[in-house]
Amino acid sequence: MEKVVLLQLICGILAVLGVYVVKADDPYRYYSWTVTYGTLSPLGVPQQVILINGQFPGPRLDVVTNDNIILNLINKLDQPFLLTWNGIKQRKNSWQDGVLGTNCPIPPNSNYTYKFQTKDQIGSYTYFPSTLLHRAAGGFGGLNVYSRPRIPVPFPNPEGDFTLLIGDWYKTNHKALQQSLDSGKSLPFPDGVLINGQATSTFTGDPGKTYMFRISNVGLSTSLNFRIQGHTLKLVEVEGSHTLQNIYDSLDVHVGQSVAALVTLNQPSKDYYIVASTRFTKNVLNATAVLHYTNSHTPVTGPLPAGPTYQIHWSMKQARSYRWNLTASAARPNPQGSFHYGKIKPTKTIVLANSAPLINGKQRYAVNGVSYVNTDTPLKLADHFNIPGVFSVNSIQDLPSGGPASVATSVMPASLHDFLEIVFQNNERTIQSWHLDGYDFWVVGYGFGQWSPASRTSYNLVDTLTRHTAQVYPNSWTTILVSLDNQGMWNLRSAIWERQYLGQQFYLRVWNPVRSLANEYDIPSNALLCGKAVGKHP
Repeated sequence: MEKVVLLQLICGILAVLGVYVVKADDPYRYYSWTVTYGTLSPLGVPQQVILINGQFPGPRLDVVTNDNIILNLINKLDQPFLLTWNGIKQRKNSWQDGVLGTNCPIPPNSNYTYKFQTKDQIGSYTYFPSTLLHRAAGGFGGLNVYSRPRIPVPFPNPEGDFTLLIGDWYKTNHKALQQSLDSGKSLPFPDGVLINGQATSTFTGDPGKTYMFRISNVGLSTSLNFRIQGHTLKLVEVEGSHTLQNIYDSLDVHVGQSVAALVTLNQPSKDYYIVASTRFTKNVLNATAVLHYTNSHTPVTGPLPAGPTYQIHWSMKQARSYRWNLTASAARPNPQGSFHYGKIKPTKTIVLANSAPLINGKQRYAVNGVSYVNTDTPLKLADHFNIPGVFSVNSIQDLPSGGPASVATSVMPASLHDFLEIVFQNNERTIQSWHLDGYDFWVVGYGFGQWSPASRTSYNLVDTLTRHTAQVYPNSWTTILVSLDNQGMWNLRSAIWERQYLGQQFYLRVWNPVRSLANEYDIPSNALLCGKAVGKHP
């Protein structure tokens, strides 16, 4: 009898310890966010902006690898609304991606609770509204995923951690901007650039100490250059990849991208300019902030530190210099370079050409001649419930064709565990930026002119880094390799929001015919239903 009691006691203790370990490793974090309109003057003119819990930009999400996020989003706008989590992979869980191909938008005066995990990720990310032109009004914020204590990062802990959301900005109301696009007109040149939603702000640090600057371009259309007067930037992380720690005077950050750099306050104690300025634009717009030494009594002086001029070659050379730190730990204990991406033969090659056609007399944007149109029924729901007539997997080809542009709800089929070579071919005179939800990918090559199979000789197949958003320079190409290990319906889109809104996107259906929880989670019990999915049972 005593043995039985003792065994039960030991089992009980182990059960308690087991629960404790699970909670310690993968804790739950609960949030409640209310989305409202407010009036602010980011560029000195009162205008309507989107607030989250009264904040512009929205609250910063600071979480840890493998945290479970339970976030109740209450929509108090007069339009349907969604947030997407830019760069969060949503492992086996495209149900939580927060784009119109996967989720019904949250109606006004309603709510939806996102449930997702920052699974096996470390790094600097963002969130922003994916609906309409809401991104032009705010609703964006920083999302930083910190490593678990057992996973070392390849640099000493900085003294402080600053998140800088930089981006172009319009004084015009987001509804007016949307109306302009709907009428077939392009957006005008931005009115200014903001850092953390303000024309000016201050970041304070102690002399001799080192600080992390997490810099994300949350703008609509414009590449930006970031620099700090008199200081260098030691690049340490790009969208979840730890990098070789090269030193830069300034960094180009393209739309949708995030970088993290260490800055040591090793200059004479005074105040210094922090600058974000537009790239590849005839008219250069600047936003400034202040780096303030705690013992400084000298305000910022002198001209702004000069940035690179209109130099595509300079920017491409910098992009090629970003290298993966192969010996650094990833979000799991194995080194980042333990997966030898360059030795895998791609399942197939996809070439995607962007274009800016007029369709029915109106400006649209297309991929391989197809301009995407949203449907009332999210593609993910149509796929799950086998609802016909919502999309076709034959609607877009994997190579460009010379035919006239058309509109379609374009979905490209792919199989789980395919290994794709995707070439972004840009035959326009403007820079492009491409993002893939659900994944990060290896950016193996940049080049001028037309891509051809011979271009592969210039690929970096050893230590290029992984990221979720890649720029494509004017009249140039960029190639990525991606391992399709995440089943679901995933948005591949232009990060330049006018282009995304007017059709430069499609969905990649990563599919396995055997439905299994090992590959993909079930539809959430709280899934919103709309369009032809109304009345279905999750």
